Amino acid sequence: MRVVVTGGAGFIGSAVCRYLVNDVGAIVLNIDKLTYAANPNSLEPVINSPGYHFERADICDQDSIYASFAEFRPDAVIHLAAETHVDRSITGPDAFIQTNIVGTHALLKVALTYWLSNKGAIPNFRFLHVSTDEVYGSLGPTGLFRESTQYDPSSPYSASKASADHLVMAWHRTYGLPALISNCSNNYGPYQFPEKLIPLTILNALMSKRLPVYGDGQNVRDWLYVEDHARALYLILTQGRPGQKYNVGADNEKTNLGIVEAICDVMDECCPTNAPHNRLITFVTDRPGHDRRYAIDARKLKTELGWQAQEDFSSGVRKTVRWYLKNRAWWEPLWNNVYSGERLGIPQSGASSHELSR
Repeated sequence: MRVVVTGGAGFIGSAVCRYLVNDVGAIVLNIDKLTYAANPNSLEPVINSPGYHFERADICDQDSIYASFAEFRPDAVIHLAAETHVDRSITGPDAFIQTNIVGTHALLKVALTYWLSNKGAIPNFRFLHVSTDEVYGSLGPTGLFRESTQYDPSSPYSASKASADHLVMAWHRTYGLPALISNCSNNYGPYQFPEKLIPLTILNALMSKRLPVYGDGQNVRDWLYVEDHARALYLILTQGRPGQKYNVGADNEKTNLGIVEAICDVMDECCPTNAPHNRLITFVTDRPGHDRRYAIDARKLKTELGWQAQEDFSSGVRKTVRWYLKNRAWWEPLWNNVYSGERLGIPQSGASSHELSR
């Protein structure tokens, strides 16, 4: 199987590339622009494999992407290239509109042209668009997001992903492109850029810096270990039905405060000289438009395709903490040169940019 993975040097994308090459035996072409959150070092386990290929390119460049498709001749596409950080979308939405909407449109045009030109040679071509549960908006204290849940995005990030979802489904219904959409809950695990909650908390705790918690810390998310997500995406790609959506979640609902406290508990075990780490927890001004609760109903994925998460949150967070403690060579260059824990996404009237570091 020959698979194009867009955004394959990112957090989820690199996990997908590693899984496809090492576990499935697929031949992968990773197309990535290499923005700030991409890290080629995340692909070290496959970098020398004959099944892994890389091309630095922007998905908005249709001519370049089509040339890559024509040369590589993929059987499938997993589209992960995206701007993903909500805080960054608040102060810099332009990049999210360009990559997530314009880029997806460009990629759909390329994929459709390629598919129509090769229908006979590639009868089972698939285009999987990887999206987020944030397109559904915010839940109350009860209920779950289902594939039929009405879209109600709150942030520039989630609005751009919702727009991309609509484009993908329109290309299926209008042109017949064999496309599918997955909507996943919050991912965590090794190789995640440190601006996200879990790696930021681990690294701040390691350095005895304050651990920021937005608002009252009671915002709820469903947490999915990234390698479980990679397995789900392969099942959706190969066994899912074109024109369908599949929600991916692990039934691990946790408050943000509960996440930080769980990491503190593991850090107390791994780094007891700095315990208790929960003394570092600091409540800070909430994020604008912060959705209160997300929760995924993944029954369709489980019943139709037989997927089950292999990691619960307790096992997954322990693996994640230990990975960061053992892999300073991966995250230290990022921390020293790209991002070192400063708060992002603060409107001009909001909290001080130094609020998290003082």
